[in-house]
Amino acid sequence: MSEFLKSIFGSSGKADPEDSASLDSSDHPTQPYNSQSASRNPPKMTASRNPHTVGIGNSIGLQREHNEDALFAMTTIMVSNNISLPIGLYIVADGMGGHLHGEKASEVAVHALASSVLSNLLPFTVDNPNEKREEPIQELMEKGMRLAHQAILQQAPGGGSTLTGLLILQDQMTIAHIGDSRAYQIDPEGDVHVLTTDHSLVKRLQDLGQITSDEAAIHPQRNVLYRALGQAEPIDAEVITSSVPSSGYLMLCSDGLWGVVSDNDMVEIIKAAVSPQEASQKLLDSANTAGGPDNISVIIIEIPD
Repeated sequence: MSEFLKSIFGSSGKADPEDSASLDSSDHPTQPYNSQSASRNPPKMTASRNPHTVGIGNSIGLQREHNEDALFAMTTIMVSNNISLPIGLYIVADGMGGHLHGEKASEVAVHALASSVLSNLLPFTVDNPNEKREEPIQELMEKGMRLAHQAILQQAPGGGSTLTGLLILQDQMTIAHIGDSRAYQIDPEGDVHVLTTDHSLVKRLQDLGQITSDEAAIHPQRNVLYRALGQAEPIDAEVITSSVPSSGYLMLCSDGLWGVVSDNDMVEIIKAAVSPQEASQKLLDSANTAGGPDNISVIIIEIPD
């Protein structure tokens, strides 16, 4: 497994002793329990983080007739040679172009990115964990974004979509992003970090110092994007790789959430909730209480200590 991690992340991957291609224990036949043999040969215990706890939420909102958001969340873990490999893939997309275009565009984008990443990644993590990968994870995510773009052009012409994907492998994460959906990191202390850039006109004007954040929030062109899938060629996706935080939360959401619920309110809701799923539902409720002007999607990943 160490060769696999090195091949996809370079030297940042942790070296594992005597890698093996064996799968987790659930793939082996169950043997009768023998207390004497169990005491003489206690099983080796895998030292690893627990799998991530995830909550998801989606709402049409209160002012839209159709839901043009789509999301995908998958969390799993592979155990091999006393080493565990947590794997998570999380995606949020916000479609554009109306009923027959926006809904289809976001669905197609999420499906294309998830299919591309999993079809390229899982054969190596499950079937051949010791086989060297020639394609780094950043390139794998970039490829998935390009395929999502092409899929929209072919299957939802006239439509477009934001797309924000987060891939977690062991202690590394890679984000691929285009549009104005967001990825957040929330520290245990409540500090909020936006990990992505909004590819919107008002964000560009704000960065140039031409408008303030308060003016951006009410700007008549706040929903205009200068980067999105299904639009101009070639696409220019933002791809970032970093270490997974040691604790706290990661969150993906569409602008139907962050555009109406403040960062401080989101943090308070997440910290007060008993689980990421409860937090997700309460964030939807908060956005709808604020008027629900847009479709709302959120994925919250709790990082175990």
